[in-house]
Amino acid sequence: MESTSATTAQNSKNRVFLGIGGNLGNRIANLQQAVRLIDNRIGQLSRVSSIYLSEPWGFSHKKYFTNIVVELYTLQNPEEVLSNAQTIEYEMKRRRTGQGYQGRTMDIDILFYNDSIIDTDNLIVPHPRICQRLFVLLPMSEMYPNFRHPQNGQTMQELAKLCTDDSKIKKVGSLTLI
Repeated sequence: MESTSATTAQNSKNRVFLGIGGNLGNRIANLQQAVRLIDNRIGQLSRVSSIYLSEPWGFSHKKYFTNIVVELYTLQNPEEVLSNAQTIEYEMKRRRTGQGYQGRTMDIDILFYNDSIIDTDNLIVPHPRICQRLFVLLPMSEMYPNFRHPQNGQTMQELAKLCTDDSKIKKVGSLTLI
């Protein structure tokens, strides 16, 4: 049970869900490093999903992705969260070529920011492809099956059942944070 002061602290911050994954390098070590950097630079981690191994989505690649979803609380605004997430990706050797989907060491997406609906040139929240991606819906459903998408009102569990993504995906364990 959380203390009243911890609950009050969380309530004064923004609740954010990030999707984290990659398929190049040491995938588990990369997830661990990304989570540590997120906790240090973006906000206080609250929950981390299990690790899911999934086929590349939207392109072909011989290496599967490891994916997790994290919940955190932050004082940062959405643009600051995005900027810090992209800095972490870059420091972890992510290079964007602008040529569609490709293998990467690290990908960090803002899935939800409170119940906000944001649509700017640089940022769309909720992430526009959540409902098409089991590698996001399954970890979200694991953590919060009744969490509702702020635009369509459906729960994560409902969205996972309706999702037409037929990619191979399986839960492979949990992340050890050191």
